[in-house]
Amino acid sequence: MAKSRSKKQDELAAVKQTLTSSQGIVFTADTGLTVAESGSLRSIMRKENARMQSVKKTILTKALAEAKMDPIEISATGNIALAYSAEDPIAPARLVYKVAKDNERFSIVGGLLDGVFISSEKVIELAKLPGRQELLARLVGTINAPVSGFVNVLAGNLRGLVTALGAIRDKKV
Repeated sequence: MAKSRSKKQDELAAVKQTLTSSQGIVFTADTGLTVAESGSLRSIMRKENARMQSVKKTILTKALAEAKMDPIEISATGNIALAYSAEDPIAPARLVYKVAKDNERFSIVGGLLDGVFISSEKVIELAKLPGRQELLARLVGTINAPVSGFVNVLAGNLRGLVTALGAIRDKKV
């Protein structure tokens, strides 16, 4: 049974809302995954505050036009799945890439990052970036390096003094 016009308008509005409110969106071909694999991916994405939604290409194209975003050319057949997150722009790319790496039938088509279309290669590059927590830890380590180096230099002088005093003590005894 075909969808009514009002249901299509509701779906169009939901996709447009997703496009405008999400920081990062990954487009995947919605074929190649079993129902169990798809359910597993969706549950993993929910844990990371990301979502996945299947959309027809025509509705996606209309939603992009209404949201005044660049039109995209998707060569995949069938429906498109949108993996998106309103909080972390990299999380959908990272999660989808993990699945695509293990399943050769599942493919990344492209993505949107801050409203600009990016190719599947760029999505894969984003997926390989470390997470936010790891980047913050690296930043703290980099900021802390000069301080810890200075402490080691000062400790080295004290160690040298203690070693010299120990050698004098041993020589007198």
